[in-house]
Amino acid sequence: MSSAAPLTPLVEIARTYAPRFAEFAFEPAFTAAVDQHVAELRDRLTVGGPGLVPLPPDRETLTDYALGFLDGLAETDWAEPVGHDYAVCRLTAITWLIHHHALIPPQRDH
Repeated sequence: MSSAAPLTPLVEIARTYAPRFAEFAFEPAFTAAVDQHVAELRDRLTVGGPGLVPLPPDRETLTDYALGFLDGLAETDWAEPVGHDYAVCRLTAITWLIHHHALIPPQRDH
């Protein structure tokens, strides 16, 4: 198994949900919901830093969380809706954390 294998869930989530960032420009309710999910994930996955500035999430911890979340979605036969539900907001928030904290290396096209 290659060393990149643990990144796969984060890479796939980011690849799938990063295009949703474009919706922030015209969907303020979606933007606010994702922001709330980011805050909840930070509270759940990180310890506050100096001055109450949130620390970046640990890549392994976020990967473990994402895998568990995806497993839960699979158990319920979740399918991505046209709009935004809890899962879309949560997955977009995970993607925001991935991008904001550069948790995966840049992907190169071969």
